[in-house]
Amino acid sequence: MRFKGLDLNLLVALDALITERNLTSAARRINLSQPAMSAAVARLRSYFGDELFGMRGRELVLTSRAEGLAAPVRQALVHIELSVMARDVFNPARSSRRFRIALPDFMTVVFLRNVVERVTREAPTVSFELAAPTVEHEELLRRGEVDFVILPDSLMSSAHPRAALFEERLVCVGCCTNRELQRGLTFDRYMSMGHVAVKHGGAPHTPIERSFLSDLSPTRRIDILVQSFSMIPPLLVGTNRIGTMPLGLVRHFQKTMPLQIVELPDPFPVFTEAVQWPAIHNNDPESLWIREILFQEATRMATAQEHPVTSTPEGAGSAGKFAQSVSPLP
Repeated sequence: MRFKGLDLNLLVALDALITERNLTSAARRINLSQPAMSAAVARLRSYFGDELFGMRGRELVLTSRAEGLAAPVRQALVHIELSVMARDVFNPARSSRRFRIALPDFMTVVFLRNVVERVTREAPTVSFELAAPTVEHEELLRRGEVDFVILPDSLMSSAHPRAALFEERLVCVGCCTNRELQRGLTFDRYMSMGHVAVKHGGAPHTPIERSFLSDLSPTRRIDILVQSFSMIPPLLVGTNRIGTMPLGLVRHFQKTMPLQIVELPDPFPVFTEAVQWPAIHNNDPESLWIREILFQEATRMATAQEHPVTSTPEGAGSAGKFAQSVSPLP
C-alpha cells in the first residue's frame, strides 16, 4: 500500500530501526530477513532524501531527520493499532493485553499487587510487564512503549495526561527492640543514629534529592546503603538502626516483622503518588478499563491508611534542617 509515493510498510521498518538501533534486531522484531531489512533502509533513504542512519560499531546512529521522524511515525502506528485495527467491543474477560508499567519497587508491593490480583480475577488472560522507572520515562510515554508510569506527581511530565492516586508520607522505622526510639525522636538523635538509607542510581530526583544523594548529609550517620526501600526492614530487625520509608510500605512489613513507626522530627511534606499514561492511549478502551481499577484500588488504599502512627516526635523545632537530609525518593 502506498500513500503519496511512500510504501506504508516502510514505516513499520523505520519504527523498528529507530527503536532497536540495530539492523539485525530490527529485522527480527518485524519478522523480516536481514537482506529485506537492508533493502527497506535503502528505500527509506531514497524516499526521505536522507541517510537516516549512520553506524557506530553495530549500533545505528540516527540523523537529525530520523530523530524528527521518530515520534510522528510511532504515533501514527499506535493510532492505527488502537483506532483502525481495534476490536469493536472491549471484553476484559477475553482480553490478552499485556500492560507495561514503570513504577518504583515499593509501589509494586503496597499498591500494584492488589491491582494485579483483581485483574487476574476479572481478566485472567491479561498480563503485566513491570519495570523500574528511569530518566527516559517521558520518552517511553511519548513513543507508547509503556502503558503507565507511577511516580510522585512532582516528577511527572506535563506532556501527557495524569491523575492522582493517593497521598504518601515518610516515617522513621526501627525494630521494636530499639530503645532509642522509645525515648522519642529529636532531630539530633535522628541524625546521630545508624541509618539504613536508599541510594537510587539513574532515577529522577527533585532538587532536595540531588543535594541529599550528592553528599549523603555528612552529619547523618549512614551505616548501610541499599538500592530500594524494600531492602531496609530486614536490616533493621534486631538492631538499633533506623530507616526512613513510605508509611504504606512500613505497614506492609509490620505484618511479618517486629517494626515500630515513629514520626520524623520535622515531618517531610506529604507527596502525591500519581499515574500517567501516553496521550495517544487516552481513549483506548483497555487503558480506560485498567485506569478505573487503578483509581478504585487507590481509593481503597487511601482509606486504609487513615490511621495515626504509633509515636510522635520530641522537640520538633528544627524546621528546614530535616528536609535537607531525607526526601521522598521515587
